[in-house]
Parts: sequence; structure tokens; C-alpha cells
Amino acid sequence: MSQSETVQRDPARGGRVKRFFTNQTQYDFIGRSRTWALASVVLVALSLVGVFGPGLNFGIDFTGGTSFIVTGADGGFTAADLREVVLGTGVEEVSAQVVNDGEGAMITTPSIGEVAGEEQSRVLDAIAEATGVERDDIDVSAVGPRWGRQISRQALEGLIAFLVLVALYIALRFEWRMAVAALVTLAHDVLVTVGVYALVGFQVTPASVIALLTILGYSLYDTVVVFDRVTEDTARITSVSTRTYGEVANTALNEVLVRSLSTSITSLLPVGSLLFIGANLLGADTLRDLALALFVGMAIGTYSSIFVATPTLVWLKERDPKFAEIKNKVETRRGRKA
Repeated sequence: MSQSETVQRDPARGGRVKRFFTNQTQYDFIGRSRTWALASVVLVALSLVGVFGPGLNFGIDFTGGTSFIVTGADGGFTAADLREVVLGTGVEEVSAQVVNDGEGAMITTPSIGEVAGEEQSRVLDAIAEATGVERDDIDVSAVGPRWGRQISRQALEGLIAFLVLVALYIALRFEWRMAVAALVTLAHDVLVTVGVYALVGFQVTPASVIALLTILGYSLYDTVVVFDRVTEDTARITSVSTRTYGEVANTALNEVLVRSLSTSITSLLPVGSLLFIGANLLGADTLRDLALALFVGMAIGTYSSIFVATPTLVWLKERDPKFAEIKNKVETRRGRKA
């Protein structure tokens, strides 16, 4: 390739990048809506397989269990050491984490049959030996499954209240079709996030539930930003317009694409730092549940705000007789010209 050819191609590449960052892209999101719909159906189907197949891995707060809190330890042990010694007592499942630079630890197990019984005594002895503390210095607490049912009910009530308020706000601020599209988008985000947890086996904790409700608000924000621009641009459509509602909505989506992606990326970066650096590299396990749910949910919310929300809205709007007639007229005029 000659130098002149290279010089000629560089401006084209620069032009595409410039158009992207100046909201001048013309990618046909709406025209490819069937592709996005198929992808979303596959994601939701896989999620349902995970939920009704392997199921969700609920933590101690939902299923009940026993927690052992160690303080004033002498260090020199790891979470893997704690899991090994507790498993050696006959307990089938153990979760352990080390805190305060090895001076503390938290170990959780399924519910132990008899409080202060022989099985609990064996676990206490094993933990005391591994950590170098006295048995009496280990705090033991039990959580019953009833507590987990209460958390689940309250989380479900919070989710329903959130969805009702969202639907009312969007219906009043915009219109009912946008409210329906937003609810479809939120339902998609919930199902896919829950499905990821089920398929991968991530543990569901109260922090996960809090993060789930948080990401719904984030996804809604991105959707409302897009809908606001769509409302502004489509308000100029008349019976003699040369473009359909879907085409105008597609332009509006391209106009806010950079803003949506920028918001998503700048949100994912700190959450990813919490997850991959704080939780995995630095051992801050208490951050893992919250950061994991936020990261998964934000990534899915970014996808849905672009590929689910607006295509769903266009599908609903173009079934309105007014916009269906405009679409027919536009297509008829183009057919005559062709």
C-alpha cells in the first residue's frame, strides 16, 4: 500500500469516529429490531432455563444457617484453610472470608441441627484451632429460614411498588405506550440478571437484592433519556411527513447513543474496579455481592435501553392508526418513485 493511499484512508476513519462522537451516526437500530428481538428472546429463554433448572443459589439470609464470627485472631490462615477445617467436621457446605488483615473471619454454614450441640461444638473446635482463638471468643448466630421468607416478601413488595410508580410516572410524563415499553425493558433486565445468577451459580444475598433494585433505576434513567429525545423528534411528524415514526425514532436513538454509552461506561468502570480489583485481587469479599449484581445488571441495562426499549416503543406506536397510516403513505410514495 502506498503512502498516498494511507493518507487518503485516514480521513475516512477519522470521519467515522468524529461522526460517532458528534451524534451523527445513522445505524439502523429499528430496521434490525427483529434481530434484537430474537437475541432478547434467546437471553430470556436461557434465563428461564437457569431459574427452573439449576435454580438460584440463595445465601444464608434466605435459606437459614449458622454464622461464626472470629475476632482477635493471630493471622496466618486463609479462607481456604477455614473452609477445609470446617468441611472436615462433616458440614456439607461452607462459606468463609478473612477480614481485618487476618485478625477476623466470618464462616457461614447451613443450619446446624442442635444449637450448642455436638456438631456445633466440633465446628467451634476446628475454627478455634485454625485461627488461634478461644472457643468462647467466637460469636455464633443462627438465622432461620423464616427470616429469609420475610426478606423475599419485602423485596418482591419493593419491586412491585417500584414498577407501579415507574409506569405511572412515564404514562403521565410521556404516554402509556412508553410506560409499557419501559416495563417490558425492566422485566427483560430482571429476568436476564436473575438468569445469569442461576446459570453461573452466583450466591443471592440481601446485597444482591439491593443492587438489583438499584440497577432497575439505572436502566430506567437511560430509557427515559432516549424516550425524551424520541418524544421531541417525533412531535414534528404530520400526515405529510416523508419519514415514518420508526425512522424518526431511530434518528433520535442515534443522537443520544454516545450519551447512553458514555454514561454506561463511566458507571461500569468503578463498579468493575470494585468487583475485579477490590473483591478479587484485594480480598474485600464483602463488596463482591453488591458489585457483582451491579456489574451484571448495568451491562444488561445498557443493552436493553438501546436494543429493547425503543424498538418495543416503535412496534407499539406503529400499531396506532395515525402512525400506521403515515407509514403506509411513506412506503407507497417510495414505491412509486422506485
